[in-house]
Amino acid sequence: MRNLLLSVATILMAGVTFAAPAKSAQLPKGAAHNIVLVHGAFVDQTSWKPVADILTKKGYNVTLVENPLTSLAADVDATKQALAKQNGKTVLVGHSWGGVVITQAGDDPKVSALVYVSAFAPDVGQSLAMLATSGPATEGGAAIHPDEKGDLYIDPKVFPSAVAADLPSEIAVSLANHQLPLNHTAFEAPIDTAAWHDKPTFYVISTKDKVIAAETQKMFAARMHAHTTEVAGSHASLVVHAEDVAAVIERAALVQ
Repeated sequence: MRNLLLSVATILMAGVTFAAPAKSAQLPKGAAHNIVLVHGAFVDQTSWKPVADILTKKGYNVTLVENPLTSLAADVDATKQALAKQNGKTVLVGHSWGGVVITQAGDDPKVSALVYVSAFAPDVGQSLAMLATSGPATEGGAAIHPDEKGDLYIDPKVFPSAVAADLPSEIAVSLANHQLPLNHTAFEAPIDTAAWHDKPTFYVISTKDKVIAAETQKMFAARMHAHTTEVAGSHASLVVHAEDVAAVIERAALVQ
């Protein structure tokens, strides 16, 4: 039921009907044909559906990773399993917490480029907990709290304005009330590989983000020497600005 509610909410946010790939679509010569999309904490893989639909219609083979959100290792393993199924060059994309995951998992030889969308981008030895305190404080960051099991949530009362201020209020409230928790061990686990050191990297900065401050995102992008695009969106810019995000992923797919 939880995944169903999230899926319905995401479809409403996107305002589109998802279609099968256009069989006649021709991708540019030499382009990566595979796109693997890794979601963040508190939502499921359907948060990527608007972007996935755009890319699928253009002929890309798009895979949505379903993160367990139980540990960094578990999410990295889920991503590596998805990469193992790809045939040829692959663009690996992460949103929010997903940026930590692709940083660790992206050293796979199939990965031709990395794309970060309003995402954390750690270096070796850094954890999400370290990154969360390294930049300007945000409304969303301050609203993340553990429950009695140690699972992390964003305060549902704060979620709509902090995470999804540019989405319809009823959708933001639905997402707030049906969050998927991130286990605290994932929050605290440092990475031991930073794939962006060796891979072409792109970053979509959300200038109105109240979870990861735009200044922090710019710091990540500058440190990685990433090709940078800015969108005037919230932390949910992967939905609100799906066309812009898809366009960046397509540019990443052209990396030779």
